[in-house]
Amino acid sequence: MSEQEILLETGTNELEIIEFFINETVGDKVETHYFGVNVAKVLEVVEAPEGLTGSEAAAHPSFLGTIPLRDLILPVVDLSIWLSIARGKEVNEPIIVTEFNGMITGFLVSGVTQIHRINWADVEPPNRYFSSMETNCITGTIKIRDRFVLMLDLEQVLADLDESGQTRGNLSDVVSDERYRALIADDSTSVRELLRTNFSNANFETELVGDGAQAWGKLEDIKAKATAEGKSPLDYLDVVVSDVEMPKMDGYTLTRRIKEDPVLKVLPVALFSSLISNSVLHKGKAVMADAQITKPEFNSLTQKVINLVKDWQAQAE
Repeated sequence: MSEQEILLETGTNELEIIEFFINETVGDKVETHYFGVNVAKVLEVVEAPEGLTGSEAAAHPSFLGTIPLRDLILPVVDLSIWLSIARGKEVNEPIIVTEFNGMITGFLVSGVTQIHRINWADVEPPNRYFSSMETNCITGTIKIRDRFVLMLDLEQVLADLDESGQTRGNLSDVVSDERYRALIADDSTSVRELLRTNFSNANFETELVGDGAQAWGKLEDIKAKATAEGKSPLDYLDVVVSDVEMPKMDGYTLTRRIKEDPVLKVLPVALFSSLISNSVLHKGKAVMADAQITKPEFNSLTQKVINLVKDWQAQAE
């Protein structure tokens, strides 16, 4: 196995990001802002056609309409407008073509630099300033050479542009007859709050954390308590629900650690992410995840987790 294959193996807490930038015009100066997005969400980078502008009739000023891309009609979003950055137009501007949540979308930026291989442990959660931004779109920061790159939550962009609300999670009316306990890890504040509400309404006792490292810390506490009291982790927790993309420790690595641990492996784990599709299900299987649920299935998440717990308990009987 080559070094590259080892680095990209599922569950090693590593990923590749494509770095891009937006140039902001401030008076007579130009400031460059650097951003990153998981390569797993990027299909390709194409050059923007001339004359690509928005319409006053658009649902949001950042929506530039659609362009033809082979057999696709590609919707294009100007990231600078959505981020409230005063970008000066340049020649040969790129469009980053992405696919996640079952949607293909183009994002117009000033330029693309290169692909970097990084470790989630080096991604810092957003500080208080970024967390309080109105768009709440920064999921983490990472220092690459002499600059800081902001990890951008493109799912939040699409959710804000979606008038139908289909890309947002909605309140679930699922209710369980039994009381269950769930540890939930997701780096998005807004998603965590919706998950808290949905699972609490479904008769779950929940504990929510912002990344896989925090979740692992909670699980180590449960392991220590179970060992000291001669019990199973299932006496304290029924299920772990985890996002995939998170600072410090991603969901794949968290799942692999749980399933390779001689004590914690009895816990069922459900991965929940916009990255999950038929083409990447093998990644969750490689780390022995018990369920993989994509974020377009947000409203059915609680029922799927309830079903997983019931099946797990039935197998243990």
